[in-house]
Amino acid sequence: MSTREHWISTADRLLEAAWRWATPDSALLDLPGRPSKSGVLSDGLEGYARTFLAAAFRAAGTQDDRWLERYAEGLQAGAGGAWPKIQGHDVFGQPMVESASIALGLRITRPWLWDRLDEATKDQAEAWLRDALTNVPAPNNWYLFPYTVAGFLESVGRGDAVTKRARERALDLLESWYRGQGWYSDGDGRAFDHYNGWALHLYPVLDAYLNNEETHHGERLKEHLESFSLLFGKDGAPIHFGRSLTYRFAAASAVALGAVTGHTPLTPGQSQGLINRSLNYFERYGSIGQDGLLSLGWHGPHEPTLQNYSGPASPYWASKAFVCLLAAEDNPLWTEQEEPISEKTLAVPAPGFLIQVADGIARLHNHGSDHVKPHEGESAADDDPHYSRLAYSTKTGPTAKTNVADNHFSVVINGVHSVRRRIHPINAKSNWAASWHRPAFPSGPPMVPGLKVESVTIAHGRYELRVHRVHKAPHLAKVQETGWATELHSQLVPLHGWTGKDEVRAPQGTAYTPWVRVPRLTADVEGTAIFAALALLSDNEEPPLQASAQATPNGLEVHWFGQTTRITFGDNHIHVT
Repeated sequence: MSTREHWISTADRLLEAAWRWATPDSALLDLPGRPSKSGVLSDGLEGYARTFLAAAFRAAGTQDDRWLERYAEGLQAGAGGAWPKIQGHDVFGQPMVESASIALGLRITRPWLWDRLDEATKDQAEAWLRDALTNVPAPNNWYLFPYTVAGFLESVGRGDAVTKRARERALDLLESWYRGQGWYSDGDGRAFDHYNGWALHLYPVLDAYLNNEETHHGERLKEHLESFSLLFGKDGAPIHFGRSLTYRFAAASAVALGAVTGHTPLTPGQSQGLINRSLNYFERYGSIGQDGLLSLGWHGPHEPTLQNYSGPASPYWASKAFVCLLAAEDNPLWTEQEEPISEKTLAVPAPGFLIQVADGIARLHNHGSDHVKPHEGESAADDDPHYSRLAYSTKTGPTAKTNVADNHFSVVINGVHSVRRRIHPINAKSNWAASWHRPAFPSGPPMVPGLKVESVTIAHGRYELRVHRVHKAPHLAKVQETGWATELHSQLVPLHGWTGKDEVRAPQGTAYTPWVRVPRLTADVEGTAIFAALALLSDNEEPPLQASAQATPNGLEVHWFGQTTRITFGDNHIHVT
């Protein structure tokens, strides 16, 4: 079976399993499982909309409409009253999300579905979709949902001033969220995650492609893939970072879209290898259950991976990866041989990332993405393990919020551990990245006056040098740093400032393992002090790491792997030589 045929057969397998749960009128797919916060009616609409997207890419890519008759029946019943109305995000917003999948599906299957509908059904569908244009989206990628609805309506001759305004508003906001190097923040603030690929790039680039237009969004996608394509492991796993990870191989949709549209720095063989390995990874690790359904989780079911907006059909945003089928079977995406992605270290200043790929494992050192909205305070109660950790990888997931935090530097006051909320990037260049934050506490005073932590990560092959400077720590304070939480081999070696070393347990495990130990370093601190450690994540057991460090007047000098690295601290400034 060719790789393209495997994508087609996978779409068919997922659709066949999901349609066993359809209502008699085909308007809802009520998949089994825990409901989302939006309720079961909205979840049923989600089942229809997200599977429709897979069916639509399959139909458009193969010129085969085998799944579309039932979606046409569902559209007639749904728009005729079976679907919940679209309202603002703060009232009952989830149907607005699903309207974009329905509109996009209708747009790319127009010859087989929309054009065959009677006028009354078309009018009902338009009336239902139009509520997406006049209600208020969430202040992030949601603005691209009415943008997509408006694009469909305009493509079938039903555009007007309202559709034009929805599209202009979305593109205007998108410009304000662009931070450079192909990276958008998901709304105002600094929220950089997988929504870049499967939303903020996908909708405008695909819209331009369907309109046969060239826009600057294509060039931005190409630049985005320069760094994003490194965030997949040799085994196909995407970086386990950010929210909505239950969408799984949707992470490969931006790579596929780049290949389809030509807006990619990757060779066809690199693109093919990346998307195929990603799909195969999740098939291999049980994301599709015995019932043929995508489960709520990562490999299999995993509750800590989820958000409260996730329902039984939410994983089917993975359908976006089937955009690859828009590339015909004779496209180089399918005819060239698979190729690997290079292993390298890359600093990406725009989002504040340091990407380190070695031994088939991609590591993301996070010095810039925090998912804290500009108007929000830094409440420790809102700590999100999927953003607050120092590092993420394609082999490990963060520990649960109720367990010891992995890859975390905390100040401990009266036994209470601080969390890292708003991340202030300092710089990212060559093989290092740095940031600072104000430790926030879940009980007692939420912050300590003057207390601040500056952090820098320096990569060397598979190794990481982690250095932190604490400012104005109060009397009797302590500090703690943890390493990678994994069944693999994880080392955390003290170099400077640390006095204690042990392991702690995370019995709730991670998305990769049900139970795990985490290496930990500890020390007392008062005033200003510097702490340094070497960290390692590896598939294989390694000999103990060897390095040494000594203080300098303004920082630290570290001797490791036959070289000397100097870290100099200034006022919210860090220099590495």
